[in-house]
Amino acid sequence: MALPLLPTSLVGSYAQPEWLIDRAKLAGRFPPRTRQKELWRIPEDMLEEAWDDATVYAIHEQERAGLDIITDGEMRRESYSNRFATALDGVDMDNHGTALDRSGEPVPVPRVTGPISRRHAVQVRDVEFMKLHTAKPIKITVPGPFTMSQQAQDDYYGDTEALAVAYGKAVNGEIKDLFAAGADVVQLDEPYMQARPDKARAFGLKALEVALDGVTGTTALHICFGYAHLIHERPEGYSFLPELAASHVQQISIETAQSNLDTAVLETLPGKTIILGVLDLSTHEVETPDVVAARIRRALPHVPVERIIVAPDCGLKYLPREVAFGKMQAMAQGAAIVRAELS
Repeated sequence: MALPLLPTSLVGSYAQPEWLIDRAKLAGRFPPRTRQKELWRIPEDMLEEAWDDATVYAIHEQERAGLDIITDGEMRRESYSNRFATALDGVDMDNHGTALDRSGEPVPVPRVTGPISRRHAVQVRDVEFMKLHTAKPIKITVPGPFTMSQQAQDDYYGDTEALAVAYGKAVNGEIKDLFAAGADVVQLDEPYMQARPDKARAFGLKALEVALDGVTGTTALHICFGYAHLIHERPEGYSFLPELAASHVQQISIETAQSNLDTAVLETLPGKTIILGVLDLSTHEVETPDVVAARIRRALPHVPVERIIVAPDCGLKYLPREVAFGKMQAMAQGAAIVRAELS
């Protein structure tokens, strides 16, 4: 990828249009783990066209704001994980299970009743569609195997590690297909590694390595404290982070803005590119470019500038569209300020 110093990118999601999805219903519940088609405002036979149109809009907004690496904004998803997780064989879609969300609340989840496997590529067309509509480098996101194992009711394996490894094999096939389709970066979303660090240490890294086995493209991993819209309190630091230094993933997405994270922790990830979260998503106040620039500078003593990608703390999914665009534009302008200082 031909990228400038301090390239900018979304973590994954952008604000979905109100005409596409009922944003009030979406915001009023935990991120769906099962399919919740009632959230969509468009009749099912027209949804594919609507998703395409919304994706073109999301790509355009990112380019207009000045971003360097483009995502599809996850316009086709009710949540970051459920579209992929519910497209797999081994899942009973008619009789859901129950599991505890990271907040401790029980929520409907996929119920695993047989061997987990892909029946087909899930997001290849998403990549192909992006390639048609932008000439910039593109990133696509998939849910990580450990997180999916925590968002399921296991009625087949009887062993959470075996379940996570099975998800890892399914994700591995998807990642390889996404790179073959033209993705420049594939990001795995693993928020539950932070939420459940003991289990992540026990078998999460093993499942991650299964997912990355034989993969030759650029991979990223997003680990976070949860959507600011839903999880309001932030710890002072990560409970699971240095462990990722030994993984084969090349980029690690870390939020630093809302939590005012001590960026010295970035030194525990030598050799990794840091996707540096610099937008506080707990507020609708749009940062100034100078505030963004100051947040970027906090990381410079701890990570070579050549290994920093500038991004929001997390996905922009729950923000109003005008706020999401304003923050995204300020992020690009803030990165430009620091880039100019360094050059």
